[in-house]
Amino acid sequence: MTRHTLRLALTALLVGAAAPALAIDVQKTATIEAPPAKVWQTIGDFCGIGTWHPAVETCTPSEKDGKAIRTLKLKGGGAIVEEQTSRDDKVMSYSYAIQESPLPVSDYTSTLAVAPEGSGSKLTWTGSFSAKGVPDPVAKDVIEGIYDGGLKGIAEKAK
Repeated sequence: MTRHTLRLALTALLVGAAAPALAIDVQKTATIEAPPAKVWQTIGDFCGIGTWHPAVETCTPSEKDGKAIRTLKLKGGGAIVEEQTSRDDKVMSYSYAIQESPLPVSDYTSTLAVAPEGSGSKLTWTGSFSAKGVPDPVAKDVIEGIYDGGLKGIAEKAK
């Protein structure tokens, strides 16, 4: 290997190592046989997640700097602290960010939204995050599992 080739290889390696990791995006949807207002009534309370998500044992609401905070005590141990970052009751959506969590993700933001669809509702849960301590597919699987469990819980509760 010539010096020039070695320099190019090292430069490419350093540039690649310095590049930020791309965010992982997840979107899950569910059609629910209930009117949007009923679905929003089920999910609209930021701490209501404790009544519909199967992984959440309890949700404790609080406030910090005027923002709604929820602390989720998980079944089997662990806790997640999330901050509501935006909310629109008219559009029936809210967004939040994880502040503290045992999940293998960082820079996590998410939106939960309800829209009319036929005689029922379409519920969309989107998230964006980076993997933390695990490969990207593992982090994505974890979040997809959380969304799947939550959407199923919402569908059952909103009937």
